[in-house]
Amino acid sequence: MEFSLPSDIEALRLRVRDFVNDRLIPLESDPHSYDEHENIAEALLAQVRGEVKQLGLWTPQMRKEHGGLALPFTGVAAVYEEMGKSIFGPVCFNCAAPDDGNMRLVQQVGTAEQKRWWLQPVVDGKVRSAFAMTEPMPGSGSDPGGAMLTCAERVGSKWVIRGRKWFITGAEVAQHFIVIARTSSDPRKGLSAFLFKADQPGWRIVRRIRIMGPEEHGGHCELEFDGLEIGDENVLMKSGDGLKITQIRLGPARLTHCMRWLGMAQRALQIASDYVRQRDNFGSKLTEHEGVQWLLGDAAMQVEIGRLLTMRAAWRLDQNEHALQDISMAKIHVSNILQQAVDTSLQLMGALGYSKDTKVEWMYRYARQARLVDGASEVHKMILARLYLKSAEHFWRWGA
Repeated sequence: MEFSLPSDIEALRLRVRDFVNDRLIPLESDPHSYDEHENIAEALLAQVRGEVKQLGLWTPQMRKEHGGLALPFTGVAAVYEEMGKSIFGPVCFNCAAPDDGNMRLVQQVGTAEQKRWWLQPVVDGKVRSAFAMTEPMPGSGSDPGGAMLTCAERVGSKWVIRGRKWFITGAEVAQHFIVIARTSSDPRKGLSAFLFKADQPGWRIVRRIRIMGPEEHGGHCELEFDGLEIGDENVLMKSGDGLKITQIRLGPARLTHCMRWLGMAQRALQIASDYVRQRDNFGSKLTEHEGVQWLLGDAAMQVEIGRLLTMRAAWRLDQNEHALQDISMAKIHVSNILQQAVDTSLQLMGALGYSKDTKVEWMYRYARQARLVDGASEVHKMILARLYLKSAEHFWRWGA
């Protein structure tokens, strides 16, 4: 088994690391760098994105014909981890959710025309996008195939969509949308995916939902569809392929979350490590206390386990496997270790960690969502149990 990176990807990782350390992390200390929702301010974001483009680091996950670097998933894992070390990092490289998953999906299954009008402006950073699937109770959450209430009815040559969605990330600033709606009662082929623009009539943002943690650009919104009309040319894949669409999108998207979260976990531990090396307590540095060493050692080990799980899942995706088992394991473990690492950092720094003098409290509020987004940990454990019961010894296989 080979665990080193190819020289070109290692060189790219180091370039991303240097930009994050030298350009982005210093910006986090300036109050003027933030918008009202604790994310990077739009004017500053536009400036930094221009710098990223000049350095040739823009959208490394996209194919070259769209302006990206065409990295394999293993390469994406390496550079996303570096980006995640800054709370501003992923969005500055156009590698943040939900755009990252949306771009990857349309690049993979969209028509040439859909890629022209919908995908390319998102890749270029001219517009942002949103993926509208989750619904208020009793509608769909982790079970879109069985619980989806939003419907698309065929009326003449158009599909007319009615229903409600919520916790739609980025919706307030998005210009391009993907919406999942029910088009039949078939349990496997009853959903369809539709592309539309924000300026089309027949839908509205009901509210921006306030959340505990810092928000992505555009927040997490509740949407109402009341007669949005979409033509067949803007159905993604075919009518009835909506469940397949969600599977194509959400698997890799879960894994890219893990890649970014691992960077944040490492950054949190680094902040704490810098502190305990300097802090005197009862006549010695905190680093000399056995209890401190236990906390740091365990968190560092768990982060490394998460890196190995994530990279193996990325490797399987590069072998054109679905990697469902590997992605679920990575999602469970990395979401847990993100919270553990940030909590360890806060605990070791005491009041300083709880204050806004470091970014640890920002990370602490952000980290709690990790065990919920893109499938709660309990759902992924159910998936793993079913795979284990079905595959028996094959669950432990080596290789592809």
